[in-house]
Amino acid sequence: MNERIILYHYLVLALMFVTLGASTNAWSEWYKSERIMMGTLITVDIWHDDPKVAALCGQQVFDEMQRIDRSMNPLNDDSDLSNINNNAADHEVKISNEIFYLIEKSLEMSEASEGAFDITFASVGYLYDYHNKTRPTKKNIEDKLSGINYRHIQLDPQNKTIKFKQKNVRLDFGGIAKGYAVDNAIKLLQTCGIKNGLVGAGGDSRVMGDRNGKPWVIGVRHPRDKDKVVVRLPLDNSAISTSGDYERFFIEGSQRYHHIINPKTGTSITNTWSATVIGDDAITTDALSTTLFILGAQKAIEFIESYQGVDAIIIDDKGKMHYSSGLTPPAEPQSAQQH
Repeated sequence: MNERIILYHYLVLALMFVTLGASTNAWSEWYKSERIMMGTLITVDIWHDDPKVAALCGQQVFDEMQRIDRSMNPLNDDSDLSNINNNAADHEVKISNEIFYLIEKSLEMSEASEGAFDITFASVGYLYDYHNKTRPTKKNIEDKLSGINYRHIQLDPQNKTIKFKQKNVRLDFGGIAKGYAVDNAIKLLQTCGIKNGLVGAGGDSRVMGDRNGKPWVIGVRHPRDKDKVVVRLPLDNSAISTSGDYERFFIEGSQRYHHIINPKTGTSITNTWSATVIGDDAITTDALSTTLFILGAQKAIEFIESYQGVDAIIIDDKGKMHYSSGLTPPAEPQSAQQH
C-alpha cells in the first residue's frame, strides 16, 4: 500500500467499487460476477488471458464464500458457530483450526482496543431484528448485558477447544468474517494465476494489481445519501473496509437502531456515522473499521496511529470527516453533512 494516499473529494453516484479506464478490447478479458452471499453482495472482478480460466477462478471464490458462510453464520442452526453458541457454556467444544484462528484474532483486537471490539456483543445483539424493526427492551438488555465480555471466552490452544465462563454468552463474527473471507478469496485467485482483480464483500474489499494500467478506485459512500460518495481512493494491492450505521438498521421515532453495538451498553453507537480503514489485508481492515466506529472519531484516530501501514477516515455524527496522518485531505474543507 502506498505510504500516503491523496484523497479526491467528489459527490457523485455512490458505487462502492468505482473503476477508471476507457472501454477497450482489453475489457473483454475481464470477468465480473456478483452474487448475494454471506448476507451481502459479493463482487468478483478479475482479469486473465483466458476467459474460461477467469470464470473458473471466480467460481472458486463464490464456493469459498459459501463454505465460510455455512460455518460461521449464527442464523444457520447447523453452523460451527451455532454449535459453539449452543454448547460452550456447558462444556468444552472442539473447534476447527480456522475458527480457533478467527477467535484468537478477535481476542487480540479486543485486548488492543480495551474491549471496543468484542465478538461477544452478540450476547445482546441477537435480540435486535433489523428486518422486522424490533429491538430489546431496557430490561432485556440489562438481563443479557453481563454476557458481553471477551474475557468470558476460554480457548485451549493444545486441544483446540472453546468454553464460555458463564451462561448467557454468544459469539458473532460479523466484524471480522467477511474480511477473512475476502483474504481467502484473494489467496485462491493468486494460486489460480490471477494478478489483477478485486474481491468485495459488502463494505470489505481487496484489490490486486491495477485495472487497465490505472489504479482501482474505491468510493466511500455518503452515510446519509446512498446516491453519493464523499471520497474516492486510488488503490493497488490494498484492502479497504467501511463500517457504517446505514448497513443494517431501522429508525424508530428519531432514533436509529443499527447493528454496531456498544459492548458497554448493548445499544447502537450514536456518535459515528462510518469508519473506513485502508491496509494490507482485509481481516485487519474489517476488524479495525468496526473498532474505530465504536471508539468514536477522536479515540479512533489516536488508536489507528499505533498501527503501521494502516490509515482511516472517520465520519462523526455531525458529518465531519477525520483523517489519520497517512492521508492527505482535500484542499477544500470536507464534510458529509446532510443537505
